Amino acid sequence: MHIIAFLIIGLLAGWLAGKIMKGRGFGLLGNIVVGWIGAFIGGFLFDLVGVTAYGFIGSVITATVGAIVLLWLIGLFKKM
Repeated sequence: MHIIAFLIIGLLAGWLAGKIMKGRGFGLLGNIVVGWIGAFIGGFLFDLVGVTAYGFIGSVITATVGAIVLLWLIGLFKKM
């Protein structure tokens, strides 16, 4: 059951980040991967500033913030 929740959170976070970053989504599997990586980045960033998010919504928010940062970094490297 946890893997299904992990997939759903990754998908939602990747999709939301793609919408927020104006169309920088990568398709279904790409969005899931962006959401997964974003979850790790978001968790690290939230830990740095001392913010804790609980539950499904907190996980989606954390992963989305991390995915936005990831898409922003990808955008910077693409411009180089």
